[in-house]
Amino acid sequence: MRFMVIVKANEDSENGVMPTAEELAAMGDYNEELVKAGVMLAGDGLYPSSKGARVAFDSTGATTVTDGPFAETKELIAGFWIWELPSLEEAVEWLKKAPFRTGEVEIRQVHGAEAFADIVTPEIQQQEERLREQLSARTQ
Repeated sequence: MRFMVIVKANEDSENGVMPTAEELAAMGDYNEELVKAGVMLAGDGLYPSSKGARVAFDSTGATTVTDGPFAETKELIAGFWIWELPSLEEAVEWLKKAPFRTGEVEIRQVHGAEAFADIVTPEIQQQEERLREQLSARTQ
């Protein structure tokens, strides 16, 4: 199972406050442990919402773009990982080892094609396989 581990933003991350060298080293050690264990597939920090935008779609498909920053930091993301593990419980156990002192992190299972098994046509399945092959080739 794949999981997205979502690091919630806080006032510091939204103000562009970067981690200390000590915090960065601790996170680097933690990420190295995740990679060596075959858990981590991807992960990065995000710039503050002041460097982003939101795009809203209405029922006609029209869009409205709102430039950041966004007011509600509790709804924002400061970083993420993509992990592959057999269960949510194992993801929780790995997250408990993270070098965080404060904050909140959310774990959500990523669903793949199996979640759409009842509605996926052979054409959609072939397209999905093609896209995954292309993505895999880009990361090698």
